[in-house]
Amino acid sequence: YTWGFIGPTADGSSSLQTIQPQPLLPPDVVQLTRGIGISDYTTEGVEEAFTRYWACAEELVKQGARSLTLGGVPISSQLGRDRVLRLIEETKGRTGVPGDSTNEAIIAALQRLGVTRLAVASRWADQLNQALVNYLAHAGITVASITTEGQWAKEAFAMNIEQGIVLAVRLGRRAMKEAPDAQALLLPGGTWRSLTAIPILEEDFNVPALTNGIATAWRFISQGIAPPVQGWGRLLEHP
Repeated sequence: YTWGFIGPTADGSSSLQTIQPQPLLPPDVVQLTRGIGISDYTTEGVEEAFTRYWACAEELVKQGARSLTLGGVPISSQLGRDRVLRLIEETKGRTGVPGDSTNEAIIAALQRLGVTRLAVASRWADQLNQALVNYLAHAGITVASITTEGQWAKEAFAMNIEQGIVLAVRLGRRAMKEAPDAQALLLPGGTWRSLTAIPILEEDFNVPALTNGIATAWRFISQGIAPPVQGWGRLLEHP
């Protein structure tokens, strides 16, 4: 199964197309990637980069993608849920393959878990955090706590693996301590290697913890495209 991922890519290389490994998915589930060349996660940066969405979508379908996902929680959050839902419908109409987004995969996973109160371990700036809160509220999910490190795209892409893991654990613990009644913990964003923190945080707080990658993998598992995964969170073990 080959699917297409339309991501932010900080370097502006919207023409780049590569095959990316997905550690939570089997080798026969292949990810093709194109980037829309985002300059920043601000509303202006997202709007400018988003003009390249359709060129990316059409190229991925030509390369054999059987579904398309708009990646990047900041992108969907700044666009707003109404607009993203319309985009998903339009993607199917214009390309002939199903559309999706990271935000919608997260929402579907949280709904599967019965989550209505959520703690969010975010490193983003306040404006972007509020856009994410609004997006989730549209789906009936209340953000009980959300952390911030004031990051925009430049800071997010500059983190190394070790910094990302340490920050994920620290912010995950802070978010849960600020909302001990939260039913789940979300660590949004794909650049900080937060997957490694998931077993630690689930052990600490006894609630499901999700990342972008976990929600995306769950989407394929729930559709019967990929098998359950052990060791990387409750959601993937019992989809």
